[in-house]
Amino acid sequence: MTPSTPDRTAGSVVGPWTATVRYGIDHAPGGLGLVQDLLNTISAGAPRQPDLLDDLDSATEWAQLAVAQWSAATGRPAPDVTLDAAGLRALRTFREELLDEIDARLHLSEPGRNLTGASTRGATGSRTAGATLRLDRDGSVHLDPAGVGADLLISLVLAALFEAQLADLGRRIKTCRNPRCRVAFYDRSRNNSGVWHSVRVCGHPTNLRAHRARQRQVG
Repeated sequence: MTPSTPDRTAGSVVGPWTATVRYGIDHAPGGLGLVQDLLNTISAGAPRQPDLLDDLDSATEWAQLAVAQWSAATGRPAPDVTLDAAGLRALRTFREELLDEIDARLHLSEPGRNLTGASTRGATGSRTAGATLRLDRDGSVHLDPAGVGADLLISLVLAALFEAQLADLGRRIKTCRNPRCRVAFYDRSRNNSGVWHSVRVCGHPTNLRAHRARQRQVG
């Protein structure tokens, strides 16, 4: 599937997630697409893409599109998410916390990872959000996000991560090993061994730089 190819999930056609599609990669399935898209609101890539959470107008536009995409991907009604200045600050903080958590899981033991612009705060493990458990008539139990504004959006993201963990899919959301990048990707490799959001864009150049550095040391 190419980045521009719609994905059929929960009976709906899901188009490109606006933050993720900028980096030319596939989106994660179902609600995980929202997690990936939030992470990919960062400024990254070459040429550098803008930070979609840089101001309230761009953040509001992204949030409205992302919630609509989440609804199409999950088959659930789209909630009304309204951001204000305080909510935008909370959303930015949450995004960095989530990036830090993934970096801590994947990359922080790698030499030089903390020297190139990635946050060095490490995992906080302190984020909470409201949600309710709902029992349907067919006996199935659903986790429904709760809250308003940024709190609701954060609850949607955490609920999607929780459901993905139950399906053993959460570990497939990764950030690119290239320390100059941090683009989030969904690893579709059979053994979950992917490390680059794009081998062509980040893998080959990074490996070439490392090879040249080793050659200089030998010389």
